[in-house]
Amino acid sequence: MRLPQSRAQYLVVHSLTHVIIVTVLLGLTSSSLHASTPALSCWPRDLRFGEVTIGQKETMLVTVTNNGQTSTKISAVTVSNSEFSVSSISLPLSLGAGQSVDVRVAFVPTTTRWAGGKIAFATNSPDQTASLLVGGTGVTALPLSAHPASISFGRIKIGESATVPVKLTNARSHPIWLTGLQTTGNGFSTSGPDFPLRLPGGTSVTLKVTFDPQAAGLTGGSVFVEGVALNIPLTGTGTTSAGQLTINPGTLNFGDIEVGTTETLSTTLGASGGSVTISSAASSNSQFSLPGAAFPLTIPAGQTVSLGVAFTPQNAGAATGTLSFASDAKNSPASESLTGKGTAPYVILSWTPSTSQVSGYNIYRCVPANCTYTRINSSLDPDTTFTDKTVVPGTTYSYVTTAVNSSGVESGYSNPAEVQVP
Repeated sequence: MRLPQSRAQYLVVHSLTHVIIVTVLLGLTSSSLHASTPALSCWPRDLRFGEVTIGQKETMLVTVTNNGQTSTKISAVTVSNSEFSVSSISLPLSLGAGQSVDVRVAFVPTTTRWAGGKIAFATNSPDQTASLLVGGTGVTALPLSAHPASISFGRIKIGESATVPVKLTNARSHPIWLTGLQTTGNGFSTSGPDFPLRLPGGTSVTLKVTFDPQAAGLTGGSVFVEGVALNIPLTGTGTTSAGQLTINPGTLNFGDIEVGTTETLSTTLGASGGSVTISSAASSNSQFSLPGAAFPLTIPAGQTVSLGVAFTPQNAGAATGTLSFASDAKNSPASESLTGKGTAPYVILSWTPSTSQVSGYNIYRCVPANCTYTRINSSLDPDTTFTDKTVVPGTTYSYVTTAVNSSGVESGYSNPAEVQVP
């Protein structure tokens, strides 16, 4: 009889133990769920800076968001490692429910070692403190370099995209393996060669990084090249409005340019209120052109590019034209006025004055192939300079001068001077 009682007692104890364990586990689960959703959060939760040359700065973007139902105030930011720093935030900072602030975190390594740290954003409530883990490695030289080292896409209209090529170069003499890519950040993507890949020493490979904004506002991200721990920070701003193309100066004046020669001036194109993609350009006068310009050309918001505009007058006289740019800007097509004057070629002569008392000089010209000198000045030239405006392009001339005294006696020819007119 004792055996059944003992067995029954054992079953009771086991059942009670099971209930207690379940209760405890449920309590832990509830507590864990509550702790995983703090009112204040950081995105991303950790920043990988990869390898950075000692003394150089690499900056990444982190977004701090108030997920709570009431306003909170960020009162202090603490950084556990002096090689990391925080900027673009003024304290104290109040964040309403659902509001965010973008913070730039920089890493400047001082030694050749891995550095880690923690950045804490403290508020007036203990459960509203957010923390961010950071890490990076200082190196004396990077085995792989990226050009550009970071990308700022500027303002891109939602529904459109911008792509920037990034050249990765193996700075070493021996091959390195690039094992993979990790692209982070909402709206950023990377295309190009397949990974893993072997990059021989001194060679390069090009990636294409694209920003396709999914929402209005500033967004941060990165491209992390695995195998060499190279990080390429990314930023871009989504906007709902189209940009505007600016052209400076509004009128490009070339002045006097000899017929048959070319003068090039610079014009500056800019984008405001959003990025602008120029699809084509046209000149209303063939004497004005855009040598070397390639389209389509995307100008990020707030940035400018310079293009060379050339004027090649075909004949003497004033020339005008209009340079028009077709783009996705709201003021498309935007235009710039062009003006210039073609002038016939001329030759300016100068000579050493006579040591005798003279009344003036005569100037003679001939074509060397059939050189019979002919006077080209209509009256005595009292000066020792003369401008010949009757030359023909592509012709070579020989010039001599004579001196005439007050009695009208003329000297012999000076030494000849040959001039080839372009």
